[in-house]
Amino acid sequence: MEVIYIMIPMALILVGVIVWIFFWSVRSGQFDDLEGPAHEILMDDDDSRNKKTEPESDKSET
Repeated sequence: MEVIYIMIPMALILVGVIVWIFFWSVRSGQFDDLEGPAHEILMDDDDSRNKKTEPESDKSET
């Protein structure tokens, strides 16, 4: 029964730390834009990749 005197304060401290970490992450902007990075993958610019892979011989003829 004595272990409950240790476990309850430890649990309260742990809950306090978890709540502090949650509020810190909200204030620092961790949850501002959850869908933006996922949409960036779909909207990738394919033209810039094609320009980098052009052969060097085509550029020298012009």
